[in-house]
Amino acid sequence: MTPEQAELIALKGLAWLAANEELCPVFLGASGGTVDDMRNRATDPAFQAAVLDFITMDDDWVVTFCDSIDLGYDQPLRARYALPGAEAVHWT
Repeated sequence: MTPEQAELIALKGLAWLAANEELCPVFLGASGGTVDDMRNRATDPAFQAAVLDFITMDDDWVVTFCDSIDLGYDQPLRARYALPGAEAVHWT
């Protein structure tokens, strides 16, 4: 996956979160962000990574997001790995 494809998926994830009345406040609380941050940092790869990190925390969120835009369930995590910062993930 190219960084450009990953950014597009992240932007779609951000739009999905912004439209989700239940999850948007949870995302904002978890990220410490504001609605203005969602607007102003939408093109920031680090913020996009945070969006994908959040969505991929829960399988139900992944399924709902992917179903809403006809995306394979593996794509949000693949997109996350294509954005900066994923190289620091350690599973030990």
